[in-house]
Amino acid sequence: MAKNDKLSAVKGMNDILPGESERWQWLEAQVRALMDGFAYRNVRTPIVEHTQLFVRGIGEVTDIVEKEMYSFEDKLNGERLTLRPEGTASLVRATVEHNLLYDGGKRMWYMGPMFRHERPQRGRYRQFHQIGAEALGFAGPDVDAELILLAVALWKRLGLTQWRLEINSLGQSEERAAHRAALIAYLEQHQDVMDEEAKRRLYSNPLRVLDTKNPAMQEMVNGAPRLLDYLGAASLAHFDGLKAILDANGVPWTVNPRLVRGLDYYNLTVFEFVTDLLGAQGTICAGGRYDGLIEQIGGKSAPAVGWALGVERVLELVKELGTEIAQAPLDAYAIVPDAAAMPQVLQTLTVLREAGLRVQMHAATEQGMGSMKSQFKKADASGARHALIFGGDELARGEVTVKALRDGSGAQCERRLAEVAQWAPTLQSNA
Repeated sequence: MAKNDKLSAVKGMNDILPGESERWQWLEAQVRALMDGFAYRNVRTPIVEHTQLFVRGIGEVTDIVEKEMYSFEDKLNGERLTLRPEGTASLVRATVEHNLLYDGGKRMWYMGPMFRHERPQRGRYRQFHQIGAEALGFAGPDVDAELILLAVALWKRLGLTQWRLEINSLGQSEERAAHRAALIAYLEQHQDVMDEEAKRRLYSNPLRVLDTKNPAMQEMVNGAPRLLDYLGAASLAHFDGLKAILDANGVPWTVNPRLVRGLDYYNLTVFEFVTDLLGAQGTICAGGRYDGLIEQIGGKSAPAVGWALGVERVLELVKELGTEIAQAPLDAYAIVPDAAAMPQVLQTLTVLREAGLRVQMHAATEQGMGSMKSQFKKADASGARHALIFGGDELARGEVTVKALRDGSGAQCERRLAEVAQWAPTLQSNA
């Protein structure tokens, strides 16, 4: 690339610009308020982790580890490092490292960018963002249900209606082992319809074969042994307990026996919230129970369950459904004919902002401050409810002119600069 060539973002890693970023801020605010209401506390983990964390936690024979991770060698010390491809393994690592479960279970949530080298498409990018909620140290189906209800409460806050909840149980390791043996035997008899990816996974990760999107394999997969038929009494009781709580709370669900999730660490409950409005990328939130992961990452054995949602996909759904996102209007726009007045102008605007007002100041360009007419046009375009006119005559009298821009009256009056704190509330949009 030549020295002065125009640089652009890396493919699949997008800028979030004003106009769009307000949607992100709105979603983040809804999430923060909801997590607080459910008593989930925020945790923030590094973007870069040791590669071995994800190999051990996610599973070596998974698409993420095999194909999608951004991994590299630290040039200073030779360590193998990876940009985190998901948030659960990092949260569990932090829990183990800092002994967070020493005094009992913890409910936590996170938000931030993740990285996977995938083919970019609608709602699916190489840098994408997840919000996750995790409950560690709790074994019962009541906490599985609580997390699902947490997601449902978020959909209500966001005005999202066109979703469905699919649930399944993966049972425990010995039940999966019995099912795995039966599944391998079944798949061995149907290799003639299996694609190369399925054949590669036949012995290393046969459960993932059931998750295929290949239309030519659907009939064969539909006839495969079902894991649910291999579950023992305790696993079935856990699953029934979850369904009972969802029913009592009016949450509709369907059992999808082919729902296995793409990560190796799940057991018992798994679930997905799915929509038909986003094409192939229909899963907006997914998760489940991962009781073995804490011990797998080096901690003392403890149960855990959680979910993660894709921010980009949720915002795509918000857009698709036409959900209105109210933006607080500007309270005032400062019109400044003479740059020499700026010290006094900024002193006044500081008081207004400290009083909680949203105020935009007209600023000089290379051509100067611009005419009063051009400044009024910008004030009107800003959506501000008032214009504050810092003219030379007004300033000489220790005043500023306040002009209404939105009520149709165009009424204006003079206000004393020495009394800004007293008249500031009259400019607020809710005044």
